[in-house]
Order: sequence, then C-alpha cells, then structure tokens
Amino acid sequence: MDKSISEAWIAAAFTAPEKRTLDQQEVLKVSDQLLEELEPANLIVIGTPMYNYGMPAALKAWIDQVIRIGRTFSFDLARGEQPIESILTGKTLAILSSSGEGGFELGGVHAAMNYLDPHIVTASKLLGVSEHHVIRIEYQEFGDDRHQQSIQSAHAAIPALVQQLTQNMGA
Repeated sequence: MDKSISEAWIAAAFTAPEKRTLDQQEVLKVSDQLLEELEPANLIVIGTPMYNYGMPAALKAWIDQVIRIGRTFSFDLARGEQPIESILTGKTLAILSSSGEGGFELGGVHAAMNYLDPHIVTASKLLGVSEHHVIRIEYQEFGDDRHQQSIQSAHAAIPALVQQLTQNMGA
C-alpha cells in the first residue's frame, strides 16, 4: 500500500466519510490509524534530527498523514482571510531535536537557517497544539565541549519539562 500523499489521497480526504468508496477508505487507512493515536493525546513528542536545516522526509510524511481536513482542521471561506481552524485543541508539543551545527535557537547565530522548528510548530497548530517546547542537542559534527554541554543541557531540561507538563496536565 502506498503511504504517500497522492491525488487519490487528497480526493478521499476531501470526500465526506459517509460517501467514501472502499478504495478511498483504503487510501486513508494509514492516516486514520495515525489519527486514532494522535487525537486523544494531550502531549505530542517528536524526536527528530535536523537534516539540511529542515525535517527528514519521514517526519514530513507523518505530518502530511495526520493533518487532515475534517479531522484536525476545518476550512470555511465564511471566516474570510483565515478560513482554516483547528478542530483539536489543548495539546502540548515537545520537540527533541539534534543537529550537527549549533546556534539554531531563537536569537542564535544560525536561527535564520532553522527550518525545522518553525515548520513543526506551524504545522502542529493544525493538530491542536497551543504550547510547545524545544530541547536540542547540537554540535554533533564538532564533537567538542559545545556538543557535550548541549547533551548535558538537554539531559537537565528533560526532567524539568516533565515536571512542568505533569503539573500543567494535573497528573
């Protein structure tokens, strides 16, 4: 079965569920399975490397499968210049990323070349994400003290984030 977005996938996604043919249902099967996992989640954790300043193809393919009209967002031209609105709400996103270089954080020396975090954060709004956190390990290609420091910082940030999320989610 083809798991990529295709003309048939788009046609099926834009067909009302009760009007989908068996073939259209089959085309959306992977998407439906992924959404069954995602929809009830309060927390989405994405662990990903930064490849060539952006996201790996596999992550982009997942995003394309889970952002879907009628499931995660609605489209209504009556809303004017903002016709797209998330259906899902109240989700938190944690991005755990790695990169060969460093300085990709907001205000960092390479922030303008970071196409990973902004893409994920923007897309995640259509998954109902209203809060996001980024923990990264950088300078892997250098393997120097900066890399070791980023590992230590990431390891220290995880328990603090877990504690914060636990408190926020009332667990």
